[in-house]
Amino acid sequence: MHVVIMGCGRVGSTVAHILESHDHTVAIVDQNPEAFRRLQPGFEGSTVAGVGFDRDVLIEAGIERADAFVAVSSGDNSNILAARVARETFGVDNVVARIYDPGRAEVYQRLGIPTVATVRWTADQILRRLFPEGAQTEWVDPTGTVQLAEFHVSSGWIGLTIDRLEEASGARVAFLTRYGEGVLPTASTVLQDGDLVHVLVNTERIAYVAQALAKDPEVEV
Repeated sequence: MHVVIMGCGRVGSTVAHILESHDHTVAIVDQNPEAFRRLQPGFEGSTVAGVGFDRDVLIEAGIERADAFVAVSSGDNSNILAARVARETFGVDNVVARIYDPGRAEVYQRLGIPTVATVRWTADQILRRLFPEGAQTEWVDPTGTVQLAEFHVSSGWIGLTIDRLEEASGARVAFLTRYGEGVLPTASTVLQDGDLVHVLVNTERIAYVAQALAKDPEVEV
């Protein structure tokens, strides 16, 4: 896939190198050409100096063929504006924006623009949203028997309850991340679009759980 990144700071450059290591093509945009010095000598992507929400700049970066757009400049307004241009003008569905103000982040989450709010953590969260398959381990008990892992679930689970998910996967839902906030669900809590599901699972069963949640649930008759 081709990814356009706005902002060549520590997060933007980190995400760019990780994407390249996974054989994706990258174009990175920054107003300050000096910012590209943060990129390692082996970087093979393209660099474009300019404003990240300018149409011509984005076209030069390959936005018309982009599969994803990441806005991680130092300004909330610039990030949101660029994210909206990428989605609404160029039709890029997979868009992530970094927002420093938590209150504003929640607003934009509700508008359908995934936001992440610190350097490696932010890079990891962006990559999780770009490549949601599988599990992301968050904690392991000292014996290695039990893990707390984050899962993105198939869209077929949206509108179904937590107890249905637990029954199908054999795992226990510890909490949800919804609009950037933690939620302690009950058995009857209904999954919403954009929810991240944090599950307690036996290490030996984590692959099975990941497979179960990555596909749509079986239809009850």
